[in-house]
Amino acid sequence: MLHALKNYFFFFFILNISTFSWSDEDPYLFIDSNAQKMVQVLTENFDLFESDRELYENKIKEIFEPMIDFRRVAASVMGKKYYLMASEDERAEFVNIFKDSLLDTYAETLAQWGDSLISTEFPKSNLNKEIISVEVRQTLDTGSSKYPISYKLRKSNEGWKIVNIIINGVNLGLTFRNQFQALAVSHEEDIETTLKNWVSDAGDAGIS
Repeated sequence: MLHALKNYFFFFFILNISTFSWSDEDPYLFIDSNAQKMVQVLTENFDLFESDRELYENKIKEIFEPMIDFRRVAASVMGKKYYLMASEDERAEFVNIFKDSLLDTYAETLAQWGDSLISTEFPKSNLNKEIISVEVRQTLDTGSSKYPISYKLRKSNEGWKIVNIIINGVNLGLTFRNQFQALAVSHEEDIETTLKNWVSDAGDAGIS
């Protein structure tokens, strides 16, 4: 699973919590500034992956967890049909399962990446403050190839949160939803059994 996820999960992690209020209000600055900060964090802590794996993973998890609207993403992954079929406890359980599976996998895959450059596409006009959802586009330059990344963000009471990512044309949210639906069908739409067998796997976007 780590090999399949390596090409996706780096992008989730190139984000950090900004200490500047302006980036909390502007999703483009939010993504750009935090992407550069996260690259620095990964570079400075690279050796910890081998010397102190737990400490390394905790540093990553502390950065990543606040950036994603896990509740909204998990509901989208389940899809309307299975979300409505699930009990409140099962919905809450899947949020935790989905979050933990991604956090654990992301932390392990990050150390395998070398230095990369990331550039953000900024709008030509000021952002309308009434907008609550936006798409922020970036380009990953690995030195040998360039890949497009599209972040879908939604503004909540807690600020901007990532709700989906499209990498090199691969829609992660849709990929996970299809996986959940296939898993549910294979378990005769038993939600409890489906949750117990959930393993996140985004496949391969062809990024290397």
